Amino acid sequence: MIEIRRSGERGSADHGWLKTLHSFSFADYYDPRHMGFGALRVINEDRVAPGTGFGTHGHRDMEILTYVLEGALAHRDSLGNGSVIRPGDVQRMSAGTGVQHSEYNHEKQGATHFLQIWIEPAQRGIAPGYEQRHFEASRKRGRLQPIAAPDAREGALTLHQDAIVYAGLFDGAENVQAPIADARRAYVHVVRGRLRVNGEALEAGDAVKLSGESRLVLDEGEDAEALVFDLA
Repeated sequence: MIEIRRSGERGSADHGWLKTLHSFSFADYYDPRHMGFGALRVINEDRVAPGTGFGTHGHRDMEILTYVLEGALAHRDSLGNGSVIRPGDVQRMSAGTGVQHSEYNHEKQGATHFLQIWIEPAQRGIAPGYEQRHFEASRKRGRLQPIAAPDAREGALTLHQDAIVYAGLFDGAENVQAPIADARRAYVHVVRGRLRVNGEALEAGDAVKLSGESRLVLDEGEDAEALVFDLA
């Protein structure tokens, strides 16, 4: 089964300093049809205005991935980590037993545009953890590069769940055909550009759920960037 979720169907909120789009129910946006997909619980597309951000706040028992598209996001947490996340970087914070953190756009001009992704962990109450890694565009060009996985394959961040997150860049004749194993499902989120997924034309912000499908096919990209989630 293939289910398309168009960009304009997402929940949204405009807080002035923050403009956000929710692929799944989050905060004041609630839709019982879109509570998550397998262990994938949140994909928020955020734009944070210059000189603003999220003050210190807490999380527990969640694998949180941050994927920056434009600008820079300064991160600081109660584990002692401080970093700046830029395009090409991916950050994984395992909230586990509890962590406090803040995220800011300290730039004077230009919004910081990023995706924040929450994946439920396989086990609750693990020790909090943190990783950040840069993935060159060449590693994602015309292929699916693992960026988070339980076995940290190909330099991916370590994910505490039976799920693999891939990133890919596609244009022109570049394409990927990959099997979807039995008892697994896939979720594809088009980050930017245009891309065809299993014959369906998608644009930036669109997504597709694939359940009971044996194969994933990505082709006919136009300046496309996509995230693919391989889920139990």
